[in-house]
Amino acid sequence: MSHNDFQQEVKDYLKKYPATRYIDIYLHDINGNVRGKRVTRDALASLGSGCYFPLSVYAMDSDGGVVNFSEAAGMNEEPDCLCLPVKGSLRPCAREPEHHAQLLLTMKQADGSPCQLEPRAILSRILGLLHARGIYPVIAAEMEFYLTSVRQGAHHSGGFHLDMPQQHQRFIDALEQLSRSQHLEVTGLVAEAESDQFELNLAHSDEVVKVCDNVLTLRRMTRLLAEKQALKASFMAKPFSAQAGSGMHFHVSLNDARGHNLFCSPTNAPNLTLRRSLAGLLTLMPASMTIVAPHVNSFRRLRKSLTEALFNDWGYNTRNAALRIPCSSDVSRRIEYRLAGADANPYLVVAVILLGVLYGLDNDSAEAPPAAQSSLPLFPLQAMQQFRQCEYLTAGLGEAFSQLWLACRSRELAQFERQVTPFEYDIGQ
Repeated sequence: MSHNDFQQEVKDYLKKYPATRYIDIYLHDINGNVRGKRVTRDALASLGSGCYFPLSVYAMDSDGGVVNFSEAAGMNEEPDCLCLPVKGSLRPCAREPEHHAQLLLTMKQADGSPCQLEPRAILSRILGLLHARGIYPVIAAEMEFYLTSVRQGAHHSGGFHLDMPQQHQRFIDALEQLSRSQHLEVTGLVAEAESDQFELNLAHSDEVVKVCDNVLTLRRMTRLLAEKQALKASFMAKPFSAQAGSGMHFHVSLNDARGHNLFCSPTNAPNLTLRRSLAGLLTLMPASMTIVAPHVNSFRRLRKSLTEALFNDWGYNTRNAALRIPCSSDVSRRIEYRLAGADANPYLVVAVILLGVLYGLDNDSAEAPPAAQSSLPLFPLQAMQQFRQCEYLTAGLGEAFSQLWLACRSRELAQFERQVTPFEYDIGQ
């Protein structure tokens, strides 16, 4: 975005929100967490020329601890890098919309090219590989989360329940209103089958990176609005052991330059492009697990037991399949990728989905419907090993990023393993 374009965006925003006092300027780290700082309104105009953040924001684990940066990324120093505003991302912040704004940034390398460690830039690069072939992915996102009262117990209302507790209804009304003010295309909010579990749906779009921007904007908005109403919104993959986990599903189709769906085919008769895409996704699925299930808790959602995966197949209208072909007309045929947890980074999830599609288009004739993936890693260490051994995936995401990712996940796993749980105390008596 040019400096002049940003100045016009600021002018238009302040005309609509003249009482703005503060702006959160931020990046999304590799875990999808917000990293940034708060600036005053007076500093907003100068941001068109950029500001600086350390490259190490992309070398943090979930708790904000920085891994050995030079060793993991193969770099000898930890430089500050120029960060520029993302067009259209100046929006009200859920904390106090009339007075508080937020602005997404993107990091640049010294030569002005996108930062090779930034998940948003990684997705943009992979998307460009498909665009260069005349293939234009279209995606929609679904996010599940739990909404619980800080002061009260859970409410059980069942799936698709419309008449929910008043406190939840106030939250939902506020979320819908703020979503509209930010031009986020939320098409629905559905009560799931479990107590206090909901699903947010975003519209299909060929602006793939923007959809992922909006997923993370909504995730933060949901948490902040919940806090204001004495509620807690959890995007953990498996916050309650006896209840269903929370996923982040992506519906994916491929268009040609004229907007025709390349997956268009009859039910139970997938065409060659759809079969190859399914085969590629299934082939890369074991190595993708550390990306779509990034944390120790993530794997609790993906296991029926300690030895059996919950998702590992594909099928038509099958909710326990990792790759589901939903009910739709032939021209609306798409793949629903159901493997990722609500705690995953959407940029990286979509990046591995698109790499799986590319792999299938290039490496699998897929004359017959693809076979199910026979085994998936069910624990973090196994998943990291599979990822490390998959040259196609590590090269596609970038070698420096892949090394950093493994270093961050290893650090987080080591921290988890050092914890002694109450269960261990009980059985050790």
